[in-house]
Amino acid sequence: MQPLLVRAARREPVERTPVWFMRQAGRSLPEYRELRRGRTLFEVVQAPELCAEVTLQPVRRHDVDAAVMFADIMLPVLSLGIDVELVENVGPVVARPIESAADVERLRVGEPDPALLEAIGLVRAELRDDQAVVGFCGGPFTVAGYLVEGRPSRDFTKVKALMYRDPATWHALCEKLTDNFAAYVAAQARAGADAIQLFDSWVGALSAGDYEEFVAPYSARILAAVDVPTIHFGTGTTHLLPAMARAGGDVIGLDWRVALDHGWTLAGEERGVQGNLDPALLLAPWERVEAGARDVLERAAGRPGHVFNLGHGVLPQTDPAVLGRLRELVHELTTEVRV
Repeated sequence: MQPLLVRAARREPVERTPVWFMRQAGRSLPEYRELRRGRTLFEVVQAPELCAEVTLQPVRRHDVDAAVMFADIMLPVLSLGIDVELVENVGPVVARPIESAADVERLRVGEPDPALLEAIGLVRAELRDDQAVVGFCGGPFTVAGYLVEGRPSRDFTKVKALMYRDPATWHALCEKLTDNFAAYVAAQARAGADAIQLFDSWVGALSAGDYEEFVAPYSARILAAVDVPTIHFGTGTTHLLPAMARAGGDVIGLDWRVALDHGWTLAGEERGVQGNLDPALLLAPWERVEAGARDVLERAAGRPGHVFNLGHGVLPQTDPAVLGRLRELVHELTTEVRV
């Protein structure tokens, strides 16, 4: 039997709607905080047994339908020779931001991290046949944004200035990132990942025209690099959904800003969609959580291709018990619909 998420991504009949949560592994779980004590995130990711353990923690606790590998979108850029530090409560901080064609020229395309690939095999061996391993990488705009800005940004002014003033350097940077990321996700699929998600989290900062010119061709190449189902996700992307769907992805991830049925129409009925409960809603009383989940499912209307998830990642202050209760609710409601 193929994993539930894989069948849903291919818009095949499923016995219930698959459920997993972006950032389900990590800071919301006390067992993760205990394991992380005295270790950096990269130290955890680069130790296969630890990486697998953190990846599996939410699967054991919540009985979700997929284990998303515990890593960071900046992991593959280490092989490019970039010095990046993951600063708590800040995000990725790059020691030497990309500013010129010479900076891009110095980047080397290295091999995918073997520790992560080993961890994928360990996770796959621990899961049931109906549970999926989700591998991932960052999208070209989001990762390039960190490399050019040097740290997280709200407006991406340095990135846009580079695009407009020196498009050749921007495209050269995206070419190197795309070569790196395409090899990275292909290696994850060979190692046992059942699906791949492209996290272009901040691409919503672009206009539709800029997305088509500066990002879409690179996302398309990364998504086409694997023969497993792919999920294409960004936030603030309602205006980009048709273009993102054209770039690729068996499933288009919807953030919480768009009603799921409207987002599905924009992405195209021939594709699946993933989402899209507001992560902040999980901090509310259960009655509001349940109402929000029911609304998402009503908008999905039992159509093939829906993967239930949040509209972005689990917030650190989320009560883990709520995630388990939400998974149980979605399974109960969608199993009833299909029997």
